[in-house]
Amino acid sequence: QVQLVESGGGLVQPGDSLRLSCTASVRTASTYDMGWFRQAPGKEREFVAATSWSGTSTYSANVKGRFFFSRDDKTNTATLIMHKLMAEDTATYYCASEIYWSGDWWTANYWGQGTQVTVSS
Repeated sequence: QVQLVESGGGLVQPGDSLRLSCTASVRTASTYDMGWFRQAPGKEREFVAATSWSGTSTYSANVKGRFFFSRDDKTNTATLIMHKLMAEDTATYYCASEIYWSGDWWTANYWGQGTQVTVSS
């Protein structure tokens, strides 16, 4: 069982940067052991990005080049650094662990409770 504790989020203006952090209670051996999904009102949950302790990361086309990961091995914490935020990035962001491709979509075995990111002028 993996517990995930999220921090960060909030209200920012378009073009601003923001950080979301997620601390896992244990480190797993999954290819992508930590990452983020998001869900906007009225929309399906979508994959954002995932990372592994080996340094491998993958990003959705919507955020590639704007979002990056930073990791802290000592605290099992992965931080998503988000730049050039747009109104379309507004959503509830969910930390996840043991992320994998199901064959049709990205999903995960463990989920955080979610943190709100609002991008508005």
